[in-house]
Amino acid sequence: MSWYVYLLKCSDNSLYTGITTDLKRRLSEHNNDNRKAAKYTRARRPVKMVYFELCESRSDAGIREYEIRKSNRQKKLELIASMPIVISEN
Repeated sequence: MSWYVYLLKCSDNSLYTGITTDLKRRLSEHNNDNRKAAKYTRARRPVKMVYFELCESRSDAGIREYEIRKSNRQKKLELIASMPIVISEN
């Protein structure tokens, strides 16, 4: 099973970091599902996936998520700038 760490850009321009096994499903949950969306993103919809990385395990994804969360906004924006595509729900 593949794990991903991802960054979302919220409607208020804030950034949210998370992990998942299915990027499109998780993006849809953040935008449409009040039970499965993070409390943070429910209040900041719509959100757009602007960055993701493939990780080898859930543990690796969790470690990388922590690293990204602790990074300053400028470092996160640099990661986003390095991403050639954006994931949409469609």
